[in-house]
Amino acid sequence: MKSSDTSSLAVGIQGMTCASCSTRVEKVLKQLPGVTDATVNLATETATISGETDAAAVQRAIEKAGFSMPTESVTLTITGMTCASCSSRVEKALGRVPGVLDASVNLATEQATIRVAQGTSAMTLIAAVERAGYGALLPQPMNAAPVAPVHKLPEWWPVALAMLLSLPLAAPMLGSLFGLHWMLPGWLQLALATPVQFWLGARFYRAGWKALRAGSGNMDLLVAVGTSAAYGLSVYLLLTRADAMHLYFEASAVVISLVLLGKFLEARAKRQTTEAIRALQALRPLTARVRLGGVDRDAPIESIRVGDHVVIRPGERVPVDGVIEEGSSQVDESLLTGEAMPVDKQPGDAVTGGAINAQGTLVARTTAVGAETTLARIIRLVENAQAAKAPIQRLVDKVSAVFVPVVMGIAGITFVAWWALGGDAEVAILNAVAVLVIACPCALGLATPTAIMAGTGVGARHGILIKDAVALELAHKVDTVVFDKTGTLTDGTPHVLACVAADGNDRRDVLAIAAALQAGSEHPLARAVLAEAAAASLAPSPARAQQALPGRGIAGEVEDIFYWLGNRRLMAENGVATAALDGAAAELEAAGRTVSWLARASDRRTLGLLAFGDAVKASAAAGVASLKARGVATVMLTGDNRGAAKVAAAALGIDSVMAEVLPADKAAQVSQLRTEGRTVAMVGDGINDAPALAAADVGIAMSSGSDVAMHTAGITLMRGDPALVADAIDISQRTYAKIRQNLFWAFVYNVVGIPLAAAGLLNPVIAGAAMAFSSVSVVSNALLLKRWRPADRVK
Repeated sequence: MKSSDTSSLAVGIQGMTCASCSTRVEKVLKQLPGVTDATVNLATETATISGETDAAAVQRAIEKAGFSMPTESVTLTITGMTCASCSSRVEKALGRVPGVLDASVNLATEQATIRVAQGTSAMTLIAAVERAGYGALLPQPMNAAPVAPVHKLPEWWPVALAMLLSLPLAAPMLGSLFGLHWMLPGWLQLALATPVQFWLGARFYRAGWKALRAGSGNMDLLVAVGTSAAYGLSVYLLLTRADAMHLYFEASAVVISLVLLGKFLEARAKRQTTEAIRALQALRPLTARVRLGGVDRDAPIESIRVGDHVVIRPGERVPVDGVIEEGSSQVDESLLTGEAMPVDKQPGDAVTGGAINAQGTLVARTTAVGAETTLARIIRLVENAQAAKAPIQRLVDKVSAVFVPVVMGIAGITFVAWWALGGDAEVAILNAVAVLVIACPCALGLATPTAIMAGTGVGARHGILIKDAVALELAHKVDTVVFDKTGTLTDGTPHVLACVAADGNDRRDVLAIAAALQAGSEHPLARAVLAEAAAASLAPSPARAQQALPGRGIAGEVEDIFYWLGNRRLMAENGVATAALDGAAAELEAAGRTVSWLARASDRRTLGLLAFGDAVKASAAAGVASLKARGVATVMLTGDNRGAAKVAAAALGIDSVMAEVLPADKAAQVSQLRTEGRTVAMVGDGINDAPALAAADVGIAMSSGSDVAMHTAGITLMRGDPALVADAIDISQRTYAKIRQNLFWAFVYNVVGIPLAAAGLLNPVIAGAAMAFSSVSVVSNALLLKRWRPADRVK
């Protein structure tokens, strides 16, 4: 998406440190086609470009010079769109705004997501949308109080009134099917059809006129032109032929009535596709009970600050993210994680805003509020996924861009051909009207986004957050799933199961030195060592010069002696002889234990070893079996020793193992699988998994892991349950199937219907009914995804 401006464009630049930097940026900007001048201000870190500029080209030029252009994302709610041509036109209008890098408009969610150069005014974007003939406004802030609904007539009343007025007009046509031939007086037909055409159908004229002013077309224009032609022909016949045997007021009135009915049903169906978002939004309490100075009082949720203590009574929703400081209870997190059973919570445990406190009273210290809460982040993820466009939508966008002009052209050719060949203007007009009213860009525009909205919605209800449409579309092709071991397939809380000292050393000394080296580390094995030392009542000496050695272990000084603590690779790299304990290590590794060696650097002598065990998650075997039942290959990718990895893989039924892989090499292993022609999903939970998650076709992160992993992955599992991986792939496959079904019927409907109408084989009323219900059928087909349930696990 490009944006252009015939005057100037101002953008920010990051990374400049000296005058030569600004000079280099100016040089590359002035080389851009259409740029007449460029000035870079080092002090303000901005550039002003004059001439016919292209924001995307400016960004590329700045990056080419070795710097970056800060960007931001703006979301707008768009009103007045009725078909794919509308969303395409809004995208083009936004793309012409200076500073816009790309814009994506979703017809189903009625939202535009625009990536702009930092500082681009949202008001400028809104003005561009309004010039294109539509409305735009900024979404309501997440923590804003709900707006009281304005009392107005129900949405169905225009449909009901149009049907009531059109029924007498359609009755003679229906009666003729049973041999009854009668007709209402012409003036009565005019009286019934006129309010339908110009009052209830005014929306089509308004939207069609806006499209014409913008130099484009849409569904409303087709309906307005088609029904106006039928109405105008009827008025002409009524005024000029006193003996007119048939008028066509029923064609114009019934078509408008049916289109209104179709739009009403379509709107209802579209609302159902966003139920997941509304269900999540309904979890946000409006008030919280705050404890200040020993006194509890109710306060608006927006007034709560990090560090405040909130009281959560039985049956209440948790208002904010926090950590329990008093009380114990069971908390229902089903709408957040999909976990059906309540979760036990004790002091020190985290609670998530939106969950329901089932039993005891809790006092929690607030750790996140507003947009930073887990619930708010989940809502943003689902909204972003539903607003995004799948790659397959690009073909639809190309068709939609020319759809209305092509249909208008076909209608014109139909009129001229029938009039020239048959000489009957009435028949020519009616056939041209049928072409106009049967063509439906709506079905094309709704085919993909409604399926994506339904798929991401059902995933969110079952604890599967799909970040973007690309991940959803790619996941259906996954044929290989790569699992990290620790924290993904195992509980991630290892324990020290054995401490073996070499001859001449004491077991307690080995444990004490290991604990000293690990003090302050957050690694799961470090926590296990420190817990074991505490249980043994050991007080480790302070360590100095500690060095974390990724994928190997740790090194440091304890009481002025330098030690290494880590895996066999670390020992081999430093020439440490391990023969004295090789037998013990082999026995422990054969039992599936992870072994860490302790060695003294001064004489490169092994002092002892520690063996760790980490329980496999209860659902891991069933999750792997579900993938294998789908024909998906499974791989374990771990930095653990080969013996422990093979034992765990065999217990779970995993096909192949890549063990003793350094964190930096995990991404390379995933890339290698992709070069073999596989479509790879990587499942991980830690910071060291982030590169591999990014390298995979689809990254899947456990929410129990690090934020870095979740930001990198395209899919987040809200429960640390490996069985959800097969569910995520199943949802993707079913969603993609719905997209293909919808697009097939949307294209076939137009490809078959338009020629039939042009050939005179469709009455305008039948054509209007078909057009009205085509989009309804597409949305209804997508809604079938709401019936999805997880499959029974393979045991």
